[in-house]
Amino acid sequence: MSKYKVNINFINTSKLKTLTSEKTKELIKKYKEGNPSLKEEVALGNTKLVLSVVNRFSKKNINLDDIFQVGFIGLIKAIDNFDLSLNVAFSTYAVPMIEGEIRRYLRDDSSLRVSRQIKDLSYRILKSKEQFAQEYSYIPSLEDLQKVLNEDKTKIVEALDVNIPLTSLEEPIYNDFDDSLLLEDTLFSQDEMRKQMYAYLYEGIEALNPLEKRVIIERYFNGKSQLDLASELNISQAQVSRIEKSALSTLKKYV
Repeated sequence: MSKYKVNINFINTSKLKTLTSEKTKELIKKYKEGNPSLKEEVALGNTKLVLSVVNRFSKKNINLDDIFQVGFIGLIKAIDNFDLSLNVAFSTYAVPMIEGEIRRYLRDDSSLRVSRQIKDLSYRILKSKEQFAQEYSYIPSLEDLQKVLNEDKTKIVEALDVNIPLTSLEEPIYNDFDDSLLLEDTLFSQDEMRKQMYAYLYEGIEALNPLEKRVIIERYFNGKSQLDLASELNISQAQVSRIEKSALSTLKKYV
């Protein structure tokens, strides 16, 4: 069990046995044909799927026992809803469902207030991910979700962010005996961030060609208009606009 460094109080994870994909499908088939006693065997034989998902939250300030139980509910739902007629591994279908169940729990348990519209979209995304994974045998990308949901990409990203658990600034991310490194220790102050941004900005300006550099300096440091620059450089305003746009595109890569 070295792969899953998760300490669950009520289960001895070191003695868990894992069913193969083929055996899992075989038992699910028999369970759905009228042998309910096999459901527990399938669940216990795939408990490591739950642990693999719980492990992703192990560094968060979250009770792992609670989310393990929630994840196990997701596993049970996956067993009940798994479609044997599709050529998909059970784990491919179960993992998104387990993760979805955990993230729904964390979302609903959050102290932050989120609009009902975003919550509803978040729920639709999780359901769509589960269905997509079962149908196509891989986790959908942002572009896939955009096509399935017919929603703006920005709204999808916003809704996905709702499911990201909060992390305390005082959470230790490194601990070596008496020396601890907290998350807040790794963050820049506003002054440091401003200095870093200006450093990147000036590095980007130095990378511009002479004409682009002049246009940027005159436009954004000296406050001249495109029309003023066009007159000074003896070129059209449209040309100044194209030069400025090209220069800004380069600067974005640095800042």
